[in-house]
Amino acid sequence: MTVSATLSSPPRHLPRRPLRIAILGATGAVGQELIALLQERAFPVAELLPMASPRSAGQELAWQGEPLEVLPVGPESFEGVDLVLASAGGSVSKQWAPVAVAAGAVVIDNSSAFRMDPAVPLVVPEVNPEAAFDHGGIIANPNCTTILLTVVLAPLAARRPIRRVVLSTYQSASGAGARAMEELRSLSRTVLEGGEPVSEVLPHSLAFNLFLHNSPLQPNGYCEEELKMLHETRKIMGLPELRLSATCVRVPVLRAHSEAVNIEFEAPFPVEEARTLLASAPGVELIEDFRANRFPMPTDVTGRDAVAVGRIRQDLSDPNALELWLCGDQIRKGAALNAIQIAELLQEPSAPAPGGAA
Repeated sequence: MTVSATLSSPPRHLPRRPLRIAILGATGAVGQELIALLQERAFPVAELLPMASPRSAGQELAWQGEPLEVLPVGPESFEGVDLVLASAGGSVSKQWAPVAVAAGAVVIDNSSAFRMDPAVPLVVPEVNPEAAFDHGGIIANPNCTTILLTVVLAPLAARRPIRRVVLSTYQSASGAGARAMEELRSLSRTVLEGGEPVSEVLPHSLAFNLFLHNSPLQPNGYCEEELKMLHETRKIMGLPELRLSATCVRVPVLRAHSEAVNIEFEAPFPVEEARTLLASAPGVELIEDFRANRFPMPTDVTGRDAVAVGRIRQDLSDPNALELWLCGDQIRKGAALNAIQIAELLQEPSAPAPGGAA
């Protein structure tokens, strides 16, 4: 049974007025970024309700210069709420998202709980904005690496069909949450002081180290993270037969992911044409200086919205393939920003009203 079978008929768009917004998982890295971005982007908020587990409830977060207490999530938490921005993990989303929808809210969920549900749209606003309106109350935010990848693939695929994508990711500590980021800081100090780093959050120390992604390995030898990239990219881009193979790696970077991407097209794709397309694509920034050997780095995108791309070049082994490199802030565009962009999309003046009314 898909999630849609349990839901009523929620509004397909958000009201065009200031909203009552709940942040589920407000004390986490993405939750705090959601709060910061709502302020930064002047999203119309009538009331903000930060929510978390009873263990984290009672903490105070800053909102518009004032302290705001984190509330424990419960059965009555979503009464009168217009929008829920959820980033508290799959099990939490499965428990509370249907409750929120039944109360009349639209849920934009950052976990993997609903991404592959055929009844739930998986949305990157620069890639498939129209999908956002075909929801039954829940809209899924894709995996961080998938968001960054599809923002770059989409303008190229619109010009020439893609046959195959092979990529490697270089994923920061932020992908494992705020505790992993703090562990990287502390264990790096331990190594610099001559000590032996012992990891408690990640399976191995990330300090001056890297390791293959720690998501569960599947029987085919790929890890869960790598298969997310395959299945989510197919769904977002509407390419169910797309061939894609990923190798995902954790690297000692705090909060921006990088990807080395090889894209095979059905016909040759001139490098300059690809470069021109990407330089003007929404959500993309070209950082490329071949003379200086200067291309995107995590420090270029940390705290910024754009996905930076560069070192676009012809694959010497295949006349139909291009190579490129990209970086994007995992917490921002890879999570919180994408969710808020979806909410902005649903509240645009052109958003369709129920029943097709103007």
